[in-house]
Amino acid sequence: MDLKAAAQAHFTTIQSQMIALSHRIHAHPELGFEEEHASTWLAETLSDHGFSVTKGICDLPTAFMAQAGSGPLHLALCAEYDSLPGIGHACGHNIIAAMALGAGIATAALADDLGLSVHVIGTPVEEMGGGGKILLLERGAFAGMHAAMMVHPSPTDNITPVTLANTYFEVRYTGKEAHAASFPERGVNAADAMTVAQVAIGLLRQHIRSTDRIHGIVTKGGDAPNVIPAHTAAKYAVRAQTIEELDDIRAKVRRCFEAGALATGASLDITGESKPYAQLRHDPAMAAAYHRNATALGRDLPPLSAPPHPGGSTDMGNVSQALPSIHPMIGIDSLPASNHQPEFAAHCITEAADRAIRDGALAMAWTAIDLATDASLRTSLLG
Repeated sequence: MDLKAAAQAHFTTIQSQMIALSHRIHAHPELGFEEEHASTWLAETLSDHGFSVTKGICDLPTAFMAQAGSGPLHLALCAEYDSLPGIGHACGHNIIAAMALGAGIATAALADDLGLSVHVIGTPVEEMGGGGKILLLERGAFAGMHAAMMVHPSPTDNITPVTLANTYFEVRYTGKEAHAASFPERGVNAADAMTVAQVAIGLLRQHIRSTDRIHGIVTKGGDAPNVIPAHTAAKYAVRAQTIEELDDIRAKVRRCFEAGALATGASLDITGESKPYAQLRHDPAMAAAYHRNATALGRDLPPLSAPPHPGGSTDMGNVSQALPSIHPMIGIDSLPASNHQPEFAAHCITEAADRAIRDGALAMAWTAIDLATDASLRTSLLG
């Protein structure tokens, strides 16, 4: 039996359903930890196709685990479905979810022939440092898995994208109110503290690595222009090429915020630091298999040896540090629009995006078949 042809034939019967599901999630964007509709729709679809589904795994209400097949080789397909505040599915997680389900259902039809156990894991809250996969990893959702994969939409295809380690945190300064005109000397200006910190960060940028990133927003700048601000707040993120380098840049940025407190006399509170996202580590054999399969489906791919372009950050990096994984990017012909722009969100329900659902799902399904049938790959994963 031609297993890949069989997987493609099975996917053809569900393709329209996967596209409709992608569009439905896109039309109802939900933030991390709030993806009640998306997780329910995905879980119900998998259940309808014969998967055994457990919702609310690892004490995460919008996470789920779906399994089909009982073979010794366990494969995890990760589905993301959270959106961004204000701009909806501008990172295309609706497409990710549809591809994961399509790949899972197409592969599950052959699981017994392949000696596979296929797991589709619903992984909530990837955006804004939520770290859903990190929580799932720590709480055992990936225990016993031999490999993991997911595919992410992007303007263009990239098999082994570079992602950065990152962490998010909140900053609060507390000063003292005073009349800004009559008694300014009686105030301690928390807004000035934030300004000093931001200037220090700006000066720091000339002394950081080219792969380091620092960005943030001020969420509270004061209450009235004629009152010395006693309370200011910001949310910041720092990124670096590796977890180890992240520790270094994080310490430097923290000193910039400490400088603001020292200069003004305001007190500083840094809280809410997220669990650090690790850099992606792509399994070379899995990446090569995906490259072959995506090429066979007609994707115009750069060679695996092409110089990588730095990307964002993902909690899939933590999964990839724990077990063999891949996280290719699949193009949806969106340029000049790119991820995290409203224009990109609009591209995530176009014909190119729908085609990416087909190609991404089948490329993962065919890669799963390669992992199961190639003796050296299978032995390596099981070993």
